Amino acid sequence: MTEPSAHSAPGHGLTASGLVPRSCPVCGSASDERIFAEASFAPDALDGFAFASRKAPEYMHYRIVACEKCDLLYSSPIPTREFLETAYKEASFDAPDESRFASLTYGRLLEKVARSFPDRAGALDIGTGDGAFLHQLLKLGFTYVVGVEPSAAPIAVAEPDVKPFIRQGPFRSADFEATRFRLITCFQTMEHVDDPLALCRDAYGLLKPQGALLLVCHNHRALSARLMGLKSPIFDIEHLQLFSPKSIRNALARTGFTRVEVHTIVNRYPIHYWAKLAPLPNALKAALLRKLKTAALGRMLLSAPVGNMAAIGYKV
Repeated sequence: MTEPSAHSAPGHGLTASGLVPRSCPVCGSASDERIFAEASFAPDALDGFAFASRKAPEYMHYRIVACEKCDLLYSSPIPTREFLETAYKEASFDAPDESRFASLTYGRLLEKVARSFPDRAGALDIGTGDGAFLHQLLKLGFTYVVGVEPSAAPIAVAEPDVKPFIRQGPFRSADFEATRFRLITCFQTMEHVDDPLALCRDAYGLLKPQGALLLVCHNHRALSARLMGLKSPIFDIEHLQLFSPKSIRNALARTGFTRVEVHTIVNRYPIHYWAKLAPLPNALKAALLRKLKTAALGRMLLSAPVGNMAAIGYKV
């Protein structure tokens, strides 16, 4: 492993001296004796996609600590919230197709969850990207649909029928009326926030009784993560924590949710996207992707359980 560079990358301002330490963001344990991995990142190597969704892996990360109390892997030290908000606001976006395929997977998951709702009045999608999942919410009959997205680039390419429903900026519960939503969703975003427990707690306050928070996140206990180790794309400069079934249950239970369910997700993407995530040499990967993106084989859809899980917590 290499230590982080002491100087900042152009346009990012990330420095080793600017990182701040923290305790476990789920259970609060201050013990950081079990180091999962030392820091390995070079600020000069970060580009406009460093904080973008569904990017090619860079294999860079902060120092990672394993919490023995709640089974969370979390980074410490990490950038300040101010740095993160700026980085996400300015992040690039080039994955509308992958966003659409992910929304279809999540939509099928939501169909089962929504059957238990007394109504479908109010749905909030945190980290909505280009709003692809908002289509699924509208299709399933949800009203007062809202998406929150910190990055400007995905909103700029959002389809006209959902773009008006997207609010740019970080998620802040004060922007919404309490108990306004029947459903709150948060897909592949829990890893990115500096205080995931606060996000769950805020979501609980915004939900109506009998409402639900539906999360999708990486599972660091999944077979793919254990086999690939630090070459797994889940170990990334964007990810400030990585959950397991135990730690995500803990986070939801600590913030008031009951009937917590955790399920493995099978993702479905074109073969060229799976190739983008593969731990291949950069030159070889670039050549392979150029061919796959224009070939029928590269556009074929492949379903695979690659280590993502869904967690659903209900509000009594």
